[in-house]
Amino acid sequence: MRKLMIVVGGSLALAAPLADADVLGVGANVSYWDSDFSGEVVNKDSAVDIEKDLNLDSDSNANFTAFFEHPIPVLPNVRLNYTSISQSGRGEIGLEAFDDIPVGAEVKSDLDIDQLDVTLYYEVLDNWVNLDLGLTARRFDGELVLRDQTPLSTKVSETSVDAVVPMGYLAARFDLPLTGVSVGAEGNFISYSGDSLHDFNAYGQYEFAMLQLRAGYRQMSIDYEDDDDKLDVEMSGPFASVGVAF
Repeated sequence: MRKLMIVVGGSLALAAPLADADVLGVGANVSYWDSDFSGEVVNKDSAVDIEKDLNLDSDSNANFTAFFEHPIPVLPNVRLNYTSISQSGRGEIGLEAFDDIPVGAEVKSDLDIDQLDVTLYYEVLDNWVNLDLGLTARRFDGELVLRDQTPLSTKVSETSVDAVVPMGYLAARFDLPLTGVSVGAEGNFISYSGDSLHDFNAYGQYEFAMLQLRAGYRQMSIDYEDDDDKLDVEMSGPFASVGVAF
């Protein structure tokens, strides 16, 4: 598998912070993301539309996030994020064959995408307006498996991409004083040499004591080519999460 390792430059390079946490802070949350899929998967110059041809339905989209913040000026804060996406469906190959599966064949498909992010970031602003800047290393695996459902057929197609990708990280949050209510947005992004990944979400949050309740909308796109295999998909939809922060 081809590994994509690229450098993100410019203003998102890790620089000295303008603001630091006053005390140690740790937190974690889990969320459920109800996403819809669109786009296509390419295997050796043949393509399949994952929405129109495969009729993928969401099985589970789980997300886990944890962070650690500290008052040491030079060292960055750390954020971990894991996303697991599983989709399955039954459909029919369209007007062209896909990886030796013939036109019109009924297929059962499974699409799995796993992502692990390690983000190093600085708090540029830390009051009722919060702004974080940093860099993310994203390790992701994507695999689409198609099984020909034609009687007596044993044809199985496997398309996979595998990459480690550095991405810019930006997060902003606006707190409404004395209410526990805030609104915010955060995202990771990179575009280089024909490949691109974008992952953004916007949310509203209510916090009381140590508990954080959040709801919003997330959109993620992957346009990545790995040898003869290519994943060009977009996922979007609402999410809800519950977390704790100390």
